[in-house]
This record gives sequence, C-alpha cells and structure tokens, in this order.
Amino acid sequence: MTQTKRILSIDIMRGLTLFLMLFVNDLYIPGVPQWLGHVAQGVDGMGLADWVFPGFLFMMGVSIPLAFKAREKKNETTLQLLAHIVIRTVSLLIIGVFMVNASENFNAELTGINKTVWIVSGYVAVFLIWNNYPEGSKLRYLKYVGIALLIFLAVVFRGGTAENPTFIRTSWWGILGLIGWGYFAAAITYLCFKDNLTATVLVLTTFLGLNIASGLGLTDFLNPLKPIVGVILDGNIPLIVISGLVVGILLKKFQHTPSTLLKYLLGMAVISFVLAAVLHRWFIISKIGGTSTWAMLCTGISLLLFALLFYVIDVKNKVGLLSVFKPAGQNSLGTYLAPDIIYYLLWALPFQVLLYKQDDSPWLAVLGSVVWAFSMIAFAALLAKINIRLKL
Repeated sequence: MTQTKRILSIDIMRGLTLFLMLFVNDLYIPGVPQWLGHVAQGVDGMGLADWVFPGFLFMMGVSIPLAFKAREKKNETTLQLLAHIVIRTVSLLIIGVFMVNASENFNAELTGINKTVWIVSGYVAVFLIWNNYPEGSKLRYLKYVGIALLIFLAVVFRGGTAENPTFIRTSWWGILGLIGWGYFAAAITYLCFKDNLTATVLVLTTFLGLNIASGLGLTDFLNPLKPIVGVILDGNIPLIVISGLVVGILLKKFQHTPSTLLKYLLGMAVISFVLAAVLHRWFIISKIGGTSTWAMLCTGISLLLFALLFYVIDVKNKVGLLSVFKPAGQNSLGTYLAPDIIYYLLWALPFQVLLYKQDDSPWLAVLGSVVWAFSMIAFAALLAKINIRLKL
C-alpha cells in the first residue's frame, strides 16, 4: 500500500461483528448447539455470542484515531472534539436507557399506550433525531419532531405496577449505553494523549488493573458511584475498547508498512492470550461476570481476526464475498437498531411469522437466524441508499 486509503478491513470486520450480533440475538436457543450461545452466569467458558460484543467494542476503539483524523482535517478545535465526544456519549446513553425501559419495564395500562405503538414510535424518534440528513436538506428539521416525540414518550412512560409505578429509569445502561461509556473512556484517552502509544498503553494497563480489582471486590467502596459510572469503574469495557484504540494508533503509524503492523498485532495477540491464561488462575472466563480473563481472551481473538482480514483485504486486495459486510460496517447504528422495529411489528401480529424458531429442528433455527442476519444487513444497506443512515 503506497497511498493513504480507507482501510476496508475496519468496515468489514465491524460489519461482520454486527452480522454475528444480529445472528446470535435472533437465535432460538432451545436445542441450538451450546457453543453458539452465551455461557450461563458463574460457568467458566464462552460461546460465539460471548465474543461478538467485545469484538464490536474492539473495532470501535480501532476506528477512533481515524475518526479524529477526519475531524482534525476540518480544523476542529480541542473544545469542539470534546463536545463531540460528550454529545455522542450522551446520545448512546439516551438510546440505551430507552431500549432497556422498552423491553424490561414497560406497563401499557399505566402508560396508556399500546406497547408496540410506544416502542416503534420511540425508534422512529431515534431515527428522526440521529439520521445523517443530506447537507442543506430541509428534512433536517425532522430532528426537532423526533426530539419532541421522544420527550413525549418519556413523559408518559410508566413501568412497574399500579401499586408501585415507575418512570424512565437507569436500571442499567443497555448495550448502547455500555458502548457509550466505552467510547467515552477511549475517546477521552485519545483526546488527551493522541498517538502517544506509551501513555495509551498505561491507560490500558490502568483499566486492566481496575477490572482485576473489581473482580476481587477491592472497588466495593465505590459502590455508591456505580449506578452512574460503574462501567468505567469496573474497567472491563474500557479495557476492550482501548485495546482497539492501541491498534488504531498502530494503523496510523504503520499503514504503509503492513509487515511491521502485522508483527505488532500478532505480538499483542500473544500477550493477550498469555494474560488470559495467567488471570485464569483467579478468574473464570465469563462475559456476564465481565472478568479480565474473558476480556483478554476476546481481545486476543479480535486481534488475530483483524490481522487476518487486514492482510487479506488491505494487503492482498482480496475482498470477494466479504464485501457483503461492508454496508453494515459503515452504518453500524442503523444496522443494529432497524431490526428491532421489524421485530416489534412482527410480534404484534396475531400469527407467527418467524417459523424457523423451533425446538425440534435446531439446525433450521440456526439457518433461519443466518438468513435473518443477512436480510437485516441488506435492509440497513437499503436504508442507507435512501439516506437513512444514523450518525451520532
């Protein structure tokens, strides 16, 4: 590679993780091979579903230095970059909390609105607010319609019971909220230290230490703060994202010397696997438990997979069928959220549509989920073509 160009392996691996996320989220678990799903709480091990989320977090970290580079080319100041980080983080937290309350705490009778209507309206509001409208388009004023709609839905929301009703609350931040906190930790790190690898690795080591301390119960004195910033204090998710951030910095430095870059990636993978093996003496491999062992094992896998994709796609220029994942990687939030709208509409029908979800035919269930995931990627690509592309 002799000239600066978009690193396609980033888009494709991010798209691949989204495809797998859609696949494992759709799986009808009874009867399906255990290695495809999540390992239960307290069990030492992991399945495919336990790698997918950290794989996405890792790729988010990889993208941060390149995203900042694009903004710096627009001569954005440090204050503007900080404002972007805060706005993006808060946006992810808002959407995350909305999704949690919609799925876990909604009471249609107390709210006075049918659950499907309330939830689909909420997703419509999200798309109206955060859509990346064409520059100069009058459609951008739909953002304000979306804001008004989301505020209305939040005000009328009620959960719990008639005896003990609840309002919108943060029982946890949701998947997008976790992504938001991970992004915040990594983006602030990059804003402070830019391409300084030594400083970034020190921050990475600090979050590894926090994750270990949390696993040992040494951070329990911080419990009063954990309902708000627990994701940061536990260290687990920032650890994974900042591992990707280190790779993003290396990409900027060694994009034109791929052999050097690949040596770094493979070296980091070895270190990750060694750390996972050492930490396994004290901590089980557990996604639900957010253990440091799980984080380092997943990071090692992500490093090896990204190294392979970078070599095949960006060094050897062989994209082939992998290009099917590219649109999802370039419209990640839309790809993740759009299927939820379809789910809720299908669930509201008086008959079963997803007929492949069966106990007695696990491989039909698996094949159906594969078809579903590919269909949703195609749906997101279609949305992008008609200028429906979410951007925070």
